[in-house]
Amino acid sequence: MADKKIIKLVNFPKDLEGDDSMPVNSKNYITPIGHVRLMDEFLWLMNKARPEVTAMVSWAAGNGDRSENGDYIYGKKRLREIDRRIRFLTKRLDISEIVDPLVPRENVQQIFFGATVTFSNLKGEEKTVSIVGIDEIDTNKGYISWVSPVAQALTKAQQGDTVTLRTPNGIEELKILKVKYQKIPIQAFEAIN
Repeated sequence: MADKKIIKLVNFPKDLEGDDSMPVNSKNYITPIGHVRLMDEFLWLMNKARPEVTAMVSWAAGNGDRSENGDYIYGKKRLREIDRRIRFLTKRLDISEIVDPLVPRENVQQIFFGATVTFSNLKGEEKTVSIVGIDEIDTNKGYISWVSPVAQALTKAQQGDTVTLRTPNGIEELKILKVKYQKIPIQAFEAIN
């Protein structure tokens, strides 16, 4: 029997396939706003996008030869993309653990999921990051995943502590200057047509 070679014909964008960086058998920690965003996308796909594409595919199938029917071929491809994203969102939402950064904590100076942390390195460069869920990352706003190396180094430390971060360029010492728990604004889901 000859070796079978599977060829991926289409490179779907990462936002359709989802992120594979979720630790195995762990919960999907997410802020309430991030959860709403995922749910809004799921509902839009189920109630609007999928029915529209299904209707278009049905119409195109009635137009004759499917092998040369661009509407049918494109519609089936788009339907597969939508179904893949629905499966991904279903899995993510099923394992979601909503953590609200605004819920009062016993020790507000200790770093956990939802914390906004200001730290400096040995060069004195300050940086502020918010520890969010994997599906909420936005490096332009300083939102980092709770499984990222920086978040892992910061987690459980307290204001005033110095933590060690292992980077490709070597070991870096980070001095925690400020810890606060505040609302983390996450961009709402916007449907693309």
